[in-house]
Amino acid sequence: MNKPFSVYLDLVRFSAACLVYMYHSNQRWLVAKPLSASGYGHSSVIVFFVLSGFVIAYITDTKEKDWVSYTSSRISRVYSVVIPAVFLTVLFDSIGRHLYPAIYAYPYDQFVIRIAASLLLMNEIWLISITSFSNVPYWSICYEGWYYVAFAFLTFVTSPKRYIALAGVMLILGPKIVMLAPIWAAGVVLWRWKALQSLSVAVSLALVAVSLAGIVLFHMADVAGLASTRLKDAIGENLGRELTFSQFFLADYLLGLLVFCNFAGMRRISVFLSPVLLRIAPAVRFSAGFTFTLYLLHQPLILFWGSVVRGDPNGLAYWLTVTALSALSILTIGHFTESRRHVLRAWLQERIKGAQRAWIARRFADGSQ
Repeated sequence: MNKPFSVYLDLVRFSAACLVYMYHSNQRWLVAKPLSASGYGHSSVIVFFVLSGFVIAYITDTKEKDWVSYTSSRISRVYSVVIPAVFLTVLFDSIGRHLYPAIYAYPYDQFVIRIAASLLLMNEIWLISITSFSNVPYWSICYEGWYYVAFAFLTFVTSPKRYIALAGVMLILGPKIVMLAPIWAAGVVLWRWKALQSLSVAVSLALVAVSLAGIVLFHMADVAGLASTRLKDAIGENLGRELTFSQFFLADYLLGLLVFCNFAGMRRISVFLSPVLLRIAPAVRFSAGFTFTLYLLHQPLILFWGSVVRGDPNGLAYWLTVTALSALSILTIGHFTESRRHVLRAWLQERIKGAQRAWIARRFADGSQ
């Protein structure tokens, strides 16, 4: 992967996280007038899925070539932020609900079930939807984490048992998570389809132009809303509602294809943008390093700081204050979590290798008897 394209992907990742923040901070108790660029929350998650599939395929081909390094990296990546996020959400909600209960229209019960489901990434299996207290955006990691598992079986299990394992995972998860899996898989295809790596400049420009125009038209026409309505007409309002975040899957496939085309074209075009991309690379890398923390904690922090400040929603002062305090919190928390995941990764790698050596030794001992 060339460096300018890597910077571009980091820029997209951080921008998508900011758009999700805009979406969830667009609340009338916080700011009276609707915020610009605040209607792209779900669409940004689709961008994350394509980007995630691409990055995971890339690193397994270039860095994490064995299951030990892959497993330790994925677990450390997810749980270095997930564990603090789950318990900090409970803490922030408990304080915020006491200070400003009117803004908390989120569940605050069944603590054992909600915490256990969140830690096991089981919030969205089958037609269940267990909200992680006020942390509504948490749903997507419950999809993405299981895509890591399924991809590991397909990549590191070489026998036909990989398909049995994959079927088992799908049976556990149910339809909602499986429905959006092709979007994540599109990122894998983007990396592994070698023909896409040698596109001409003209074709690459066309892909970028079409994708950008398509994304604009997609939102102008509210394709996601129309797709959801048509689906509910076909399968019934109740079942459509129970699909929760997967009810837009038909529109999400289209958006995922547009994002796929954008990345395919920008891989070549980004080279021509290298003077700009490389100049902003340090700032982009730094910001992108806190993307996961930003995504997983922004809504609880918005509510928490909103309850602490209790400002006037008329004008932008209240929103800007909450946003600034949320940003400082994310930088602080991310310094001790996301930025330190390499420590957890190294520890896990040693534990897994130790367990592997012990298992091999037992097998050898049993075979020699």
